[in-house]
Amino acid sequence: MRDTLPLLDKIPFPALRRSRLDTLQINVGYRCNQTCFHCHVNAGPNRTEEMAADVAELALAFIARKDIKTLDITGGAPELNASFRRLVTGARALGAKVMDRCNLTILEQPGQEDLAAFLAAQDVEVVASMPCYSLKNVEAQRGTGTFDASIRGLQALNALGYGRDPALTLNLVYNPLGPSLPPGQAGLEADYKRVLGEQFGIVFNDLFVLANMPIQRFGSTLMTKGEFDGYLNLLQDAHLDANLDGVMCRNLISVDYKGFVFDCDFNQMLDLPMPYGANKRVHLSDLMDADIADNPIRVSGHCYGCTAGQGSSCGGALKEAAE
Repeated sequence: MRDTLPLLDKIPFPALRRSRLDTLQINVGYRCNQTCFHCHVNAGPNRTEEMAADVAELALAFIARKDIKTLDITGGAPELNASFRRLVTGARALGAKVMDRCNLTILEQPGQEDLAAFLAAQDVEVVASMPCYSLKNVEAQRGTGTFDASIRGLQALNALGYGRDPALTLNLVYNPLGPSLPPGQAGLEADYKRVLGEQFGIVFNDLFVLANMPIQRFGSTLMTKGEFDGYLNLLQDAHLDANLDGVMCRNLISVDYKGFVFDCDFNQMLDLPMPYGANKRVHLSDLMDADIADNPIRVSGHCYGCTAGQGSSCGGALKEAAE
C-alpha cells in the first residue's frame, strides 16, 4: 500500500474551524466480509483491528455527557464487532439517532440472520453501500456475487418496512468507479429508484453521492496507474468555497477502534489526529469535559474531495450540481 500522505500534505487547503458537535462517528474496526476497490479504510476479511467493549462503553458515556444527537457507526463491516448491538441499544436508550453504515451483504453472513430485524426493532437508519444499479459496475468495485446479495439485502429490509415506514430510513450510497467526480445527486437518485423499483421492487429514501478519496486502497491504485496527480488536480479545479460551511467535520468527530479522536474518518485513515491543546494524540476520554467548539480542524490535500463540485459528505452532496 503506497503512502499518499506526503503528497497530500504538500497541497494547501483553506483553514477550517469546528462548529457545534452533534454527531459522533465511531469506526468499530476494519474487519469486513468484502474487499472493495474504492474502500478508503482498506478494510477486508484479514483485518483484525476491533473496538473493545470498554471503548464502546466510553463512547456511550460521551453521548450521554455531551447530549450527542447522532451516533454514526462505521467500519469495516461494523456489525461484525461484538459491541455493535450494545452500541445501538445504548445510544437509542439515550435518545440518539443511530446510523449503520451497512454493506448489505453482511445480512447473509453466518450469525447475522437476525440482523435486519434487530436494526428495524431499534429504528436504526441504514446507510447502505450500493455503488450502482447494474451488476457489472457493482461487482467491478465490490467483487463477484455482491450485486445479487445486495439486492436480496435491500429486499429483506423493504420487507421489514425500510424505505416505506417513516421510522425506518434506508439510504443508499454511490461512489464513482474511477477517478472522476460523481454526477448530480438528484438525477442519479431518480435513475436508481426507477431501475431498482422496476426490476426488483426495491424502494429507498435517499441516495448519497460521494466522491472517492485519494487515500488508502483507492489512492494507492491511482498512484500505481499514474493517475494520482490528475485526480488531485481535478478535485482542486472543481473546489468551491461555498462548500466549506457544509463539510461534515464542522459538526462531527471520528473515533477509531482504540478511542482516539480525529476530525473525520478520512483523517483517521491518514493518521492525522484532531488538534487539541498541547496533545499530539487526543483520546475520547480527554474530551469528556472539554468544549471543542471553534477548535481548528486538521486539513490536507484530500479535503478537496469534500469541496469539489457539488461537495461530498457522509450525508451525500452538499448542494445539487449545476446542470
